Amino acid sequence: MNEWFGSPVGWYVVGFAGQLLFGSRFVVQWLMSERHRRVVIPASFWYLSLCGGAALFLYAVHKRDPVFAVGQLAGLFIYARNLWIKRGETVS
Repeated sequence: MNEWFGSPVGWYVVGFAGQLLFGSRFVVQWLMSERHRRVVIPASFWYLSLCGGAALFLYAVHKRDPVFAVGQLAGLFIYARNLWIKRGETVS
């Protein structure tokens, strides 16, 4: 049991907050799509992805898990790029 919970509490806060942010992006996307009656990916989806992914990346580095860290790091570039693209979109 001690092997599972050997980190300081603050790191669990970072990890669980990252999971909450990252997971909530799906609820946000689903609700926006329902509201518009079509598939919509709002900017908030990408912000939640970026913030949640960053927290999970930090947690993975803390846990010294290269598989988890590389997976999160790769996603961070995609989320940031999508926000950059979305920033350039014009509203019609």
